[in-house]
Amino acid sequence: MKILLVDDHAVVRLGCSGLLRGMLPEVEIAEAGSGEEALQQVQASIPNLVIMDIGLPGISGLEATRRLRQRLPQLRVLFFSMHDELPLVRQALDAGAAGYVTKAAAPEVLVEAVRRVLAGYSYIEQALATRLACQRGDDPYGDPRLAGMTPREMEVFIMLAHGVPVRQIAERLCISGKTVSNHMTLLKNKLGVDSLAGLVHLALETGVLRIGEAKSA
Repeated sequence: MKILLVDDHAVVRLGCSGLLRGMLPEVEIAEAGSGEEALQQVQASIPNLVIMDIGLPGISGLEATRRLRQRLPQLRVLFFSMHDELPLVRQALDAGAAGYVTKAAAPEVLVEAVRRVLAGYSYIEQALATRLACQRGDDPYGDPRLAGMTPREMEVFIMLAHGVPVRQIAERLCISGKTVSNHMTLLKNKLGVDSLAGLVHLALETGVLRIGEAKSA
């Protein structure tokens, strides 16, 4: 069994690979630091499972997953991300992911998710699964204002709504501050708001941001 671990933070890859090697000694772990590198590695050697982060430099984990699944529909992908916003979780599932676990989860949850997905099942972290089920009748992802957003726009939108400064967004996504500002302007136009406060209000309306999570920008 081979797992490809895709994350742009070396310390996360080190921790995850150490955990998985300790709990699943029969599994071989390969690593990639970007979506582009993941595409190259999968082309050279197809793994049994890809553990994918969302926020990657270059193409996002969502876009990398779409491309991988277009080439290899049978490929199993498990998202492991800091994001727990339902629109992003739904985008991951729509991209073909077989599972989703947040980085706030206990180590044994990640190991169980890996085991389940490798065995051919789906696995969504319990708290996320519960929230998805509760919102099924009033799905914020179906909001027409969010439906047209690209994965990168959604990432920027979520971070802005959480009060993350432009400079930090640029550092996390490995893009320039000017590019982040351009994203912000395009988001305001696309979502029909004229201020950062308007973005936060919309995030609360659609469930992207929960009450108590917003910070002052």
